[in-house]
Amino acid sequence: MGLTYALGRSILTPLARIVYRPHIEGRANVPKSGPVIFASNHLSFIDSIAIPVAAPRPVHFLAKSSYFDKPASRWFFTSIGAIPVQRGAGQAALDALDQQRALLDEGKAVALYPEGTRSLDGRLYKGRTGVAFLALQAGARVVPVGLIGTDKVMPVGAKKPSFQHRITVRFGEPLDLAHHGPASSGKARRLATDEIMAAIHSLSGQERANAYNEVPAHNTIDRIKQVLPHERL
Repeated sequence: MGLTYALGRSILTPLARIVYRPHIEGRANVPKSGPVIFASNHLSFIDSIAIPVAAPRPVHFLAKSSYFDKPASRWFFTSIGAIPVQRGAGQAALDALDQQRALLDEGKAVALYPEGTRSLDGRLYKGRTGVAFLALQAGARVVPVGLIGTDKVMPVGAKKPSFQHRITVRFGEPLDLAHHGPASSGKARRLATDEIMAAIHSLSGQERANAYNEVPAHNTIDRIKQVLPHERL
């Protein structure tokens, strides 16, 4: 994806800044090199465009493999740093973490949403521990990101973005989570995740929801899993 990404970034980034005129704060907080995880709140489909456009260095993120089925959409998503992945829980989630770990091992930056999926009511939901696991395992610093207004530019269900609203992208100071303990510790993963979510909250100003943002259960087993306490990656 090297050439396509470089060409697409050089075209799409200035174009998006001209069209959407985003407010960008805290760019100096982003480390210029080394493995970095951008951990952001998630309000809209265009969040994955807003972060690469605003960030001062290349950013990669995982996207549904179906986005790459057609040549035009494949070029677009590759251009903004997306990497196709089979979305889901269980082994699919573990495979996604492996892909992100490989990028971090190469010293690259990846963007992740600790909430797991978009917030439909604008609240900030509890973070899943996959981001903290990656950070602790790879020794990567986490840059919290607060996105404001992306849900107005492109609400959930909208087929095209609006040009009437501006968005704000806030990059917080990088977090070194090593003091929480090793990635193998469930307590360390939870505490590190809570620190990340507190930092995102301070940037986004959202109301916090004391719950996970989970898709509706489709069967009895899924409903039982959601009720029983377990770690969400």
